[in-house]
Amino acid sequence: MPTPEFITDIRAFAGHQLLWLPGVSAVVVDDDGRVLLGKRADNHEWCVISGIPDPGEQPADCAVREVYEETGVRCVPERIALIRSGKRIEYPNGDQCQFMDVTLRCRAIGGEARVNDDESVEVGWFALDALPPMRERQLFRIKQALSDEPAWFETASVTPDDAG
Repeated sequence: MPTPEFITDIRAFAGHQLLWLPGVSAVVVDDDGRVLLGKRADNHEWCVISGIPDPGEQPADCAVREVYEETGVRCVPERIALIRSGKRIEYPNGDQCQFMDVTLRCRAIGGEARVNDDESVEVGWFALDALPPMRERQLFRIKQALSDEPAWFETASVTPDDAG
């Protein structure tokens, strides 16, 4: 995922110190109950579509924009599935960040799934019983988005290990 220009501008002043960044993930489901996934160009892992909101951009608008930019699929957000902070990340250049992720369940309303930018090497629809190998955090996002449970959030008394 290319670094947004506003973060590059912040890095010019902040150096490598830890940045707390917003993130949005979209679990997009079609009329057949399949989930839209992208195989990332940077690590070749299958993931739900995600991105960083532009300054002032609403999370739901970010989800719609990122899904279209990365996959060519049009979608509408339906609900918040979960909110969770991620682990601290340190990149090879020394930059550090931590993301606060808002995961939204979205419904596909048009477009054809395809690689639509340089962030993915593959894009596709997957039945729940035929998901490719994925990290547990990705599977948990999908599970929560497809459940009828209230939005999930982590507290000091609930750890990621407790949640799956």
